Amino acid sequence: MVELFKHIIHLDFEWIFANYNTAIYIVLFLVIFIETGLVAMPFLPGDSLLFTAGLFARSGMLDMSYLLILLFVAAVLGDNCNYWVGRKIGLKVFNIKFKGKQIVKQEYLTKTEDFFEKYGTKAIIMARFVPFVRTFAPFAAGVGKMDYKKYFMFDVLGGALWIGGLTTAGYLLGEVEFIRKRIDLVCIGIILLSVLPIIIGYFKNKGKSVSN
Repeated sequence: MVELFKHIIHLDFEWIFANYNTAIYIVLFLVIFIETGLVAMPFLPGDSLLFTAGLFARSGMLDMSYLLILLFVAAVLGDNCNYWVGRKIGLKVFNIKFKGKQIVKQEYLTKTEDFFEKYGTKAIIMARFVPFVRTFAPFAAGVGKMDYKKYFMFDVLGGALWIGGLTTAGYLLGEVEFIRKRIDLVCIGIILLSVLPIIIGYFKNKGKSVSN
């Protein structure tokens, strides 16, 4: 399991496919479900994993239709589990510790709440494209007892845009030789673009605090 986790982090699809064959779909399903469904696992490579999955679908190693359906279901199920954890358990989750350390960091929830305050309910859609915030947004919505019908509607739309957009982008760009040969650099670029809103927000807040 540790070996599998290491190859997932490094987006080593060839190793995963060689060792798991068609069970790679289950692996990808679980990665997306866990990243969106467990507040303790916000560091999984969601964006870059979707893009890379699209690239491998272009090469014929994966079926694009299965990917889109399975990963969409995983994203929506994960978010909804996370929402209900927040609604039923709430802030008690921050009392859970492993080896004396908090499993879930309060700072991530604070950043997510600021994100909600800035963008309102559309933050549910936008959060899909922001690492860490993506994991904590459904939990924060549950803690805040957002109307579930409204939450579910925005969540499904956000899930479709996130899964469809990034996976399809990988599939369409799979023909570009530069991208095929430099997947690692492309994934780093995707990660940097994903965290850009967080970096911009950090420096904006820092500038405000200095001016005050």
